[in-house]
Amino acid sequence: MIVNDQSLNVLPITDRLIQAACGSIQSDVERGDVSWSNELVLHVVEFKTSQPMPQLTGLAQQFQDNVAVANKHLLPEGGVLLPSAMHPWMDPFQEMQLWPHDCRDIYEAFDRIFDCRGHGWGNLQSVHLNLPFCGDEEFGRLHAAVRLILPLLPALAASSPIMDGKVSGQLDSRLDVYRNNSRRVPEVAGRVIPEQAFTQAEYDAQIFQPLYAAIAPLDPDGLLQDEFLNSRGAIARFGRGSIEIRVIDIQECPAADLAVLQATIAVLQALVAEKWTDTLVQRAVSVERLHAILLDTIRQGEQAVVTDADYLKLFGVNSEASTVADIWRHLVIATPPQTDELTSSALDTILEHGPLGRRILNRLHNASEQHHAAQLKRVYRELTECLANGVSFNGSDAK
Repeated sequence: MIVNDQSLNVLPITDRLIQAACGSIQSDVERGDVSWSNELVLHVVEFKTSQPMPQLTGLAQQFQDNVAVANKHLLPEGGVLLPSAMHPWMDPFQEMQLWPHDCRDIYEAFDRIFDCRGHGWGNLQSVHLNLPFCGDEEFGRLHAAVRLILPLLPALAASSPIMDGKVSGQLDSRLDVYRNNSRRVPEVAGRVIPEQAFTQAEYDAQIFQPLYAAIAPLDPDGLLQDEFLNSRGAIARFGRGSIEIRVIDIQECPAADLAVLQATIAVLQALVAEKWTDTLVQRAVSVERLHAILLDTIRQGEQAVVTDADYLKLFGVNSEASTVADIWRHLVIATPPQTDELTSSALDTILEHGPLGRRILNRLHNASEQHHAAQLKRVYRELTECLANGVSFNGSDAK
């Protein structure tokens, strides 16, 4: 998020940032291995790898270098980058501004149909991880594995416990509003957990065709009849041969973002390789079972307790019940992620002290109602410093 460096209020100047970086307003700016692009709203800038990467080690520093460049360009504008998945006190009904340049017809179509002023459109940031497949066999195995891990990811990545200036009651408020942001056309997001579709034809019949039929009366020009309309927590991008995971909140710095991705990939590789159970057993798990676990981790993060013993066995956990924190500690030992120096330290912080959302709450919990706003601003100012310096956020309330 781009915010004012004094007030920390949202600052809708992504177009001016891109212009400062490359000399003109563009949707995409390639800067070596990392590119910048606009998003739906004018106070958000996206950093992404310019091309698919064979591994994630070393990428944290490259993203960190781009954060430094962006902050340098924002300095004369009185701006700075703010991490985490939601702005803590933004009023999107008053402050949201859509990207007004190229591709605006698509953004305006979304706004006309769904009213993008709410938190679920105008105030959220996430990390997208695209994992490749080739053909139905690989797609089916990968999709089965991805569906299983989605409910566990908020326990590592939840970073949005504050909304409208208050503790929301959900450790992952972004996912909570995201799952309801397209309620006018429920087929868009479904139940966040994708349906049991394990070939391209099954996916088209179960997801794309019902989705396109549902949106058609509201989209007479067909602007949104595309793969990108699908807003489940993981979406199949057959056009690029990948499954894109979308349930991961932005963290406090790129090293933490990459740490979450590395841990995720290690577990997915084990599931696809049938380390604990074969893919047919994985495919049999219903949307309803996974959705119930997801709702718990959205609310409670790593403290959520999973009581579905058959689900736990899919990850090699032989117990009637387990906290998601303990599941992840088991998984990191059983499937060690391919980390580097920066990401290893960040992952240790998450496993020891909880996701960023938990650490934010820990810092706020002693603040009186009278001093809550001031303490909130201090915490999020510190988060801008964490992002600028590439360090993890200390959740100790003793600071």
